[in-house]
Amino acid sequence: MRLLVTGGSGFIGSNFIHYWMDVHPDDSLVNLDKLTYAGNPANLRDIEGSENYQFIHGDICDEKIAEQAMRGCDAVVHFAAESHVDRSILSPHDFVRTNVLGTHVLLETARKLKIGRFHHVSTDEVFGSLPLGSREHWTENTAYNPRSPYAASKAGADHLVRAYHTTYGLAATISNCANNVGPYMFPEKLIPLAITNLLEGKKVPVYTPGNQVREWLYVTDHCRAIDLILQKGSLGETYFVGPDNPEYTNLEIVKKILGTMKLPETQIEFVTDRPGHDQRYALDWTKIKTELGWEPEVNLDSALKQTVDWYSNNQDWWKQVKSGEYQKYYQKQYGRSL
Repeated sequence: MRLLVTGGSGFIGSNFIHYWMDVHPDDSLVNLDKLTYAGNPANLRDIEGSENYQFIHGDICDEKIAEQAMRGCDAVVHFAAESHVDRSILSPHDFVRTNVLGTHVLLETARKLKIGRFHHVSTDEVFGSLPLGSREHWTENTAYNPRSPYAASKAGADHLVRAYHTTYGLAATISNCANNVGPYMFPEKLIPLAITNLLEGKKVPVYTPGNQVREWLYVTDHCRAIDLILQKGSLGETYFVGPDNPEYTNLEIVKKILGTMKLPETQIEFVTDRPGHDQRYALDWTKIKTELGWEPEVNLDSALKQTVDWYSNNQDWWKQVKSGEYQKYYQKQYGRSL
C-alpha cells in the first residue's frame, strides 16, 4: 500500500510514520509537510534515505502540490493542522486557513483522484468543555461545541469530511483523540514545556489555578488506533481514542513530572489564565474497543517516564526547537523570556 501522510514531520505525524514503517515495512509512505515552526525534519532524519519513504515540502492548501503528493496513493492519513489553542487565540486566521481550507483541498483532491481511503485525525476539543467534578464523558454522538478558534477550525474540518462521505461517497473515517504525549512533541504544549524548562533549571508556567482536567494518551497507542481504523473501521464512522487513566488536573500532571524528575514543587510558577480556558475533557472510547478491539497499552506513569527520558536524552533536538521564533512566542504568551 502507498500511504500519504500530511503533516508527517510534526509530533504525531512523525511518530505515526516511524510506527507504520516498523509495523508495515513493505508499504511506502509520502510525507507532505509545509515545515512550519512545528514541523521538524530532524524528527525523520533516520529514515530520510529509505527507499519506501518520500518527503514533499508543500502546503496542503496548494491544489497542485496536494495532487502531486496524493497521486498514486491508496490512502491518506491527514494530520496536518495548526494545533495549539494559545496560538489560535493570537492568530486565528492561520488556523482557519490550514485546518478548514487545507482539509477542503485534500478532500477535493481525494475525490478527483478516487482515493480508496481518507482518514482524518481530529481532537476532543471540538466538543467544548465539561464541568469540573462531573462524571460525564463525550461519545461519538455528542453535539459539537467548540470554544476556541483552534477547536472551531477542527470542527469545521470534521464536518467537511462527513459531508464528502455523505455527498460524494468518499471512503472516509474520523478519529477524535485525547491529548497525546511522547517523543518529538513541540515544547509549547504543557508536558514537554514542563520537562524542557526543568532540564534547563527554569520554572514551569501553569495557568492559574491549574485545576483544568485533560486526558493524556501515549502517542504510539494513538498510532495503533489509526492503524486499526484503517484496517477495520466502518466508512463514514467516527472513533474516539482515549487513555485508560484516572483523571488528573494540569497542576497534578506537572507535580507528577516533578516527582519523576525528583525536583521540588517550588519549580511551579502560576501565570494568568488564558481566555475561554476549557475546564475538562473526557472521552468515552467504548466504541473503538467494542468494534475494533483497541485499547491503550501504555499507562500514564509509564508514558510520562518514557517522555521525560526521551527529552533528557535528546537535548540537542529541543534546544534547537526552543530558539528563534519560539523565543518570541514564549515572551508574548507568558510575558517573560525563556
